[in-house]
Amino acid sequence: MLGKKRKLGKKIKDIKVGETFTTSSSVEDRDLLMYLGLTDDSNPLYIQHDYASQTPFKRPVVPTVMVFGMVSSIVSMHLPGPGSHITHQDLSYPKPVYHYAEIRFNVEVVDVDREEHNLSMQVVGYDEEGDVVIQGTLKVQPPYEPKSMNASSLENFY
Repeated sequence: MLGKKRKLGKKIKDIKVGETFTTSSSVEDRDLLMYLGLTDDSNPLYIQHDYASQTPFKRPVVPTVMVFGMVSSIVSMHLPGPGSHITHQDLSYPKPVYHYAEIRFNVEVVDVDREEHNLSMQVVGYDEEGDVVIQGTLKVQPPYEPKSMNASSLENFY
């Protein structure tokens, strides 16, 4: 990432209600193991097939915070993009996500408050069967306009 010039995301003046971003993401073993290692989370529901088979889930599930991480990545990298910051989330997870699942996400701007430098965004994620696995709203601060494009702290952005 360092050494490669990147653009900041969309500034608030360029964002309009109704803008959307859609993508899909899958959960692989390495992603799950990295999450569990970083957080020191050893919940058997996430990794032990024998335990999970005895629960109503019947098989290991993906931690909900990993699903939110996929949403956070959409905000950070796509809409509004680099320089954005999530300030509030109100999300529900009506159906569990299982290992190797592919989730299709749709994020939409539903309100732009230029005075407060804030966006409201609607999030919905669907599994392969078309069932909702995550839904809710986010408050996001899009990137701020830099004061100087020559600042050395922004050498990787333009």
